[in-house]
Amino acid sequence: MSLKDRIADDMKAAMRARDAERLSAIRLLVAALRQREIDERIELDDAQTISVVERLSKQRRDSIAQYERAGRDDLAAREKFELDVLAGYLPQQASAEELAGAIDAAIVETAAASPQDIGKVMSLLKQRLAGRADLSKVSAQVRERLSAQR
Repeated sequence: MSLKDRIADDMKAAMRARDAERLSAIRLLVAALRQREIDERIELDDAQTISVVERLSKQRRDSIAQYERAGRDDLAAREKFELDVLAGYLPQQASAEELAGAIDAAIVETAAASPQDIGKVMSLLKQRLAGRADLSKVSAQVRERLSAQR
């Protein structure tokens, strides 16, 4: 079963269960998927679907931070719920040990020696960790490791 089929089934289940919050979150995802398909005139595969889910998740994390700074806990709670729903469609997140190993391997493979080489390392890690890690956090870890090597 493809990821898009699973999302469609979950939407039907939320309708049957009359779970309005979950249904709303899934409908936002379905709308984003359809919009990308229409814009690019393609049928999304699982990897492209995951990239849409990642983009929406990042938007939710940014919104949560902004709402919390503004003291809008009600809106932050709604965004957190949507983020939890979206997280169910992402692959299992890489553990800290896996991330450390992947970062070390990428640094060795690219022969990165300074923070200027972060682009080479991140391009390799982006392919390997797609959907399994927050790349902004990975980037910070790579920058820290490359700075420590100096």
